[in-house]
This record gives sequence, C-alpha cells and structure tokens, in this order.
Amino acid sequence: MALLTDGYSTRISFGGVTVYEKSVTPPGIDGGGEVDTTTMASTTWRSKQPKALSTLTNCKATVAYDTADYATLLAQVHVIQAITITFSDATTLVFQGWLDKFIPGECVEGEQPAAEIEIIPEAGIT
Repeated sequence: MALLTDGYSTRISFGGVTVYEKSVTPPGIDGGGEVDTTTMASTTWRSKQPKALSTLTNCKATVAYDTADYATLLAQVHVIQAITITFSDATTLVFQGWLDKFIPGECVEGEQPAAEIEIIPEAGIT
C-alpha cells in the first residue's frame, strides 16, 4: 500500500455513465457518535461507549459533462448499483449506492461548464 501523494487522477464510475472528474470527495466513515452509558451508580465521570454501526458519508464530485449524457444521467438517479472510486494509485473503493444529484453550474464565457454530483451510499464498503 502506498501513501497517496497526488489526487490526480481519482475517478468515479457507475452505470456506464461518463463523467469527467475535476475533483472528487470520496465517502467518509461516520461512527455515529457515542452511547451514553452513565448510570446513577456513576460517582465521578459520565461514561460512554461507541455505537455498533457505522455510516458511509455521501460522495461528491465536480465534473465536466457532455450535454448528450443528460438522459443517461437521468436514468441513473435513484438506481442502486455498484459505485467504484479509483484512486490515483489504482486502489479501488467499491460500495452500493445511487446517484442522488446532478446539478449543473453556471455556464460562463471563457470557462468550462461543470456540474456537482452527489452519490449516496446504501450501506458499507463491499
């Protein structure tokens, strides 16, 4: 395993959709906080324990896009499927999830149009 030293070229793939990643935020891991285990028998400190389940946080990316792919993107919204993040060292992270948002940004002269996408993980890493 190698330490990542550059984010280029992290990719997202799902459902045969072609997106042109400009930046990618992979899903994080959220332990859900603590369970308060303090009782009336506690004398000095409140006590707590970790929760049993974890959550993958949402994955986001800024992408360039082809307007011809609008219908393909629309067809992928709410479809639970394998989502693959391929990091710059070729390591992959695969999880079940769905495309929840495709939000095009402002189209401005002299700048490449981009969109924000958001993918919601269904469960954990497969």
